[in-house]
Order: sequence, then structure tokens, then C-alpha cells
Amino acid sequence: MGNQPQSKIIEDNPIGNGLDAFRASFNSICEGASISCTPDALDQLGQEDLQNLVLVLVSTLQILPASRLLRSNSGRTLFSELSRLNTAITSDDFNLDRIQPLLRSALASKPDDTLIWKLVYDAVTESTPPPRLTASSLQQTPWLRNTSSFANSSEHRKYVDGVLKEELGPMYVGLPNFHDTYFGGVADLQTASQAFFEQCLEGNDPRFEGGWKGWPKDANQEDVLSWFADFSEKLAAFADVHKSIPTHRHRRRPLAKPNKPIDGSVGKRKLDVGFVNDPQAGKDSRCHWSQILVPGELKSNPSADKASEAWLDLGRYAREVLAAQDTRRFVLGFTICGSLMRVWVFDRLGGVASDQFNINDDGLQFVSTVLGFLWMNEEELGFDPTIMSANQERFIEVNRNGSTERIIIDQVMQRARCIAGRATTCWKAHPERQPEVLLVVKDSWQYPERDEEGDLLREATNRGVVNQYSAWSGYQESCELPPGAPNAAEQYRIWRIKGRAQQYQHQQEAVI
Repeated sequence: MGNQPQSKIIEDNPIGNGLDAFRASFNSICEGASISCTPDALDQLGQEDLQNLVLVLVSTLQILPASRLLRSNSGRTLFSELSRLNTAITSDDFNLDRIQPLLRSALASKPDDTLIWKLVYDAVTESTPPPRLTASSLQQTPWLRNTSSFANSSEHRKYVDGVLKEELGPMYVGLPNFHDTYFGGVADLQTASQAFFEQCLEGNDPRFEGGWKGWPKDANQEDVLSWFADFSEKLAAFADVHKSIPTHRHRRRPLAKPNKPIDGSVGKRKLDVGFVNDPQAGKDSRCHWSQILVPGELKSNPSADKASEAWLDLGRYAREVLAAQDTRRFVLGFTICGSLMRVWVFDRLGGVASDQFNINDDGLQFVSTVLGFLWMNEEELGFDPTIMSANQERFIEVNRNGSTERIIIDQVMQRARCIAGRATTCWKAHPERQPEVLLVVKDSWQYPERDEEGDLLREATNRGVVNQYSAWSGYQESCELPPGAPNAAEQYRIWRIKGRAQQYQHQQEAVI
């Protein structure tokens, strides 16, 4: 740490308020445990809370610019070393006490940047395993039980829920700047939302006056569903008039059918409310999970806004959406418990959510959220932009031998039915204008340090193995914040989702 280049990097890239998100998470955990929010509280936290806190700190540190510039003794960036530390933290034999000095330093009222980065170096040096000798020394697929392992006969809710809880792990809520991050790029959203809300305030019988007109006082599910569907339809009609690309061009409408199973799931699954890609969808329409763009969960009791109730229910819906839509990278959704709303994102690391807000107190936020769901484009909703469509064909473009080739996707062969994990998908495919050449395209999420599969495929290709066709999309999703993001560190979880999940990188291969 003492040489000039590292000192200069730290000086030129101050942490500033880059740890605010970590401190906010610490305060939230302490308040939940009813203990004082001081560094001494670390000694009173349970192992699970402490582990979660360390994971948040590691994620936050990775977003800081200095983490990509500073290098460890191994030559890797601290960003890479922190990814390894992240994996080590979740193991049973990791001693969290080793990170206590770093935690206390990060929580100090006047943090010392040099000390913090020194303690980061100490943490990653102590936890980094020796380099592997052979490609087989590290398993490509971690031993993780998730819901993709179920046989069809085990898809009953009572079997799924327990494993789904384990798969999702801790779900983080109350993330700052969530709405700006996911809805901030939707063109004209703020202007149109403001215009609609102002209309709701006008007249002798305004639609909004100290709350929404007609909102069921007891938040009865059936009444709320009816109210929500009517509200969404009125908002969609208004939006069609005020949008250069009308809502119907996006082919979506609200759907409310809590008592009718949605087609396409192995076990019977019902959805309270959501948005579908069918402009003709009505109360009696039959829908498939492949049509659900934004799932929602309604609860009449505000106290149901917790992991064991509304959050898990929405996670169950997100699993069905990801399973049915083979190009979906993540799923946006929402919960409304009483009149308290959250917006959610489920990706291959689990689920995170916005702050809770009362739709009858913050009417404009509610309008902006619903209109955002109606106006978002497919990429903003979580669809993979590298899988394209033209002339009623789906295809990907890959680089092979220095040139770009187009591979036509024929059909899905296999897709893992899970939320968190590698989520491997295989398609039957063929090279463009060569339908007689059968290929299998594999798409999966991969730990950065578990790169043996790709190395083996490349080696086989380079050695001219017969019946081997390997090409790489050249696509690895970058972890970029949207334009105008006020503070990178405040979006440590959003950053994780907007790019491919931080522990994974995108891998596409085409092989016979």
C-alpha cells in the first residue's frame, strides 16, 4: 500500500459519500434489531445479519472507481479480488471477525480512505485461495439447491416455497434511487405522469383529494383489483393520447384474475394482478406466463409486506415468468399491501425492492410507476437485447474466425426453472442459410472465477475437434449506471441488476 501509484489512485479517487448505501443498510439492520446504530452494534448482530452486512459492503466497495484501478499482489484488480471475497464470505468456514476492522473503519464518522483500502487489501489477501493447478480444481457449477432441481411431480406450492426461500436468500428492500434507476430512462414519463396527476386534482369531484377516489377503505382484494384495473385503463387511455409511441404499440394492458390459473406452469399458479403483452386482454381472457410482463401481488393487510408473505408470493410469480420467457434476464414486479406499494426486481442473484410508499399519500409516484410499466421498452423490462428478431425469426450474432455470423434460433430445448443461479438455457439452432447444420446454443450465467467450461470449448475448437462448432457472442453486459445517476454507491444493488448480476458474466456458445 505504501508505493506512490496506489497512494495517488486513492487520492485521485476519494470515497466521499460512496459508502452511504452501506451505512443505510447498517442503520436498517440495527433499527430492525432495536439496537443503537453505532459501530459497537457490530458486536450485537447475529451471524446472518453480519454476513448480509459484509456482502453489502463488498458490493458497495466494488462500485467505487478505485476498486477497478488498485491491484493486489496477484496482479488482479481489487474489483476482481472482492468478487472472490464475496464467494468466500458465504462459505460455512469463513470467519466474519476478520472483516470487523474494515466494517468499523467504513462506519467511522470521519472515515480514512487510506485505512479503508489497506483493510480491503488485508481482507482479500487473507481470503484469497491459492491459484488452481488444473481446470478441474474448481467446480463450474456450485453445489446450490434451487427450484430448477424439482421434478414435475414436486411443483406443488408446499414443496416449492421452502426451496424458493433458500434460493432467494435475503431480499433487500428500501434501496435508494430505485425508481430513478429503472424508470428514469423512460422517455416523457415524468412529464406525462405530472400531466395526468394534475388532471386528477381538477374539478368539483377530483380523482385525487387526500387519496384516490374509490380506493377501498378495507383494501379488500377483489375491490382493489377492480379499482386498480379501472385506474390502469384510464391511465393507459390518457397515455395513448400523450405519447408519440402509444401504449398499444407496446401491446400491453393490466390483467386482474386472482382466481384463475395462468397457463404454462407445471403446477397450478394464479396471479393477482399484472401487465400483459395483449392489448385485448380482459377479465375473462386466458393468458400464458409467456405473456406476463410485470407480475403483481396484492394483500389487504399492510403487515403482509414481508419476506414470508407478499415478497415470497411475488418471487413465485417471477420464477414462472423467467421460466416461460427464454430471453428474460430479470423481472420487474410490484407488491401492494393495504395501500403500501413497493417495486421489485428479480434477477439471477435474487430479489431487491424500492422504498415502501403509500399510494394515497404519494399519488404522483403511483402514477409514474404504473405508467412506467406501460411505457417501458423490452430491454427496460429485462429482455435480452442480444437475441434479436427479424422476418419472424429469432437470432443471435456471434464472432468466429474474425467475422460476424448469424445463428437462427429454432426452438427451446431446455431452460432451468429458477430465479437465482446459472439459469442455463439451450436452444436448437442452425447457421443462417444452412438449415441442415444442427446446432445447440447454450446461454448461462457464470461465476468469473469458474471459467473452465469456456476454456475447454476454446481449446477443443483450436485443436480442430470434429463435430465441434464454437462461437462466442462477444457480449458481456457491462455494469453501467444510467445517465444522471446521482451517486454510484447508493445504487450498489441496482448496479448489480442493471448489468448482469455481479457474480456472473454472460456466456453464449454454439456447439453441436
